[in-house]
This record gives sequence, structure tokens and C-alpha cells, in this order.
Amino acid sequence: MTKGLAVHFLLTGDNSNGSIAAFELLVPASQRLPAPPHSHDHYEETIYGIAGVLTWTVDGKQIDVGPGQALCIPRGAVHRFDNNGSQDAKALCVITPAAIGPEYFREVFAVVNATPGGPPDRAKMVEIMRRHGLTPAAPPDAGAR
Repeated sequence: MTKGLAVHFLLTGDNSNGSIAAFELLVPASQRLPAPPHSHDHYEETIYGIAGVLTWTVDGKQIDVGPGQALCIPRGAVHRFDNNGSQDAKALCVITPAAIGPEYFREVFAVVNATPGGPPDRAKMVEIMRRHGLTPAAPPDAGAR
């Protein structure tokens, strides 16, 4: 496994007439997702655990997905994931229909890598997410008063 978060596409919309995209997601031990929680209105995302455990938070509920377990994230559900464990995690992610592809991850990783050790530029992350059909959730303190 790599030291950082990695995405390896197995199928894109170009390979499937737009019906499916599939990629392996590699998440190092104890790594939190740098992107904000988000939803998508145009596709479902199904996660299948291969190694380690990823903790997905879907509409506020935490769900651990380990080897041999699956989770379908419905359209419109706000979600994110973290690897809270001491073991690297690997999952297969399936997007139906194939509304997202490798370019999204290239752009996001460029923003994350631009600030090594620090938080990524949230405005740039939000712009990329929206352009690729993801809806960023409001920051947790946005409505607090």
C-alpha cells in the first residue's frame, strides 16, 4: 500500500457506456479524509471492503465496512469516511451510473498536495466537487449560534 490515499480506476464511464465506474480505494491507517462531507444526487456509491476497516459516516450514522462487507450510499445521503484503525484499508467503490471519473481525483489530489501537512483550500475543494456533481455539506459549525 502507498503512504497516502490512493485511487485506482478499474472501469470508467468510457469503458461501460456510462453505466458504471469502479475503483479501488487505498486508505492508510489512521487517515482522515481531507475532503468535506458531501452528497451526490445523480448516482449511488456502493462500497465493498477488501482489507482493513473504513468507518463511513452516512447521514450522521457511523458504519464500519470491513472485508466482505458492503454499503450502498443512496443518492442525496451526506457521507464521508475515515480509517480509524491501525491497519491500512482497501475497498472497491462502484458508482452507478458512472457520473465521476479519474479527473475528479486528479484535481482533488492536486489541491491536497498543494498544502502538505496542512488543511487543503476548502474553497478550491468545494469548486472541484461541485463541478464534478458532488454537493459539499455545510461545515458543522455553519448553523451553530
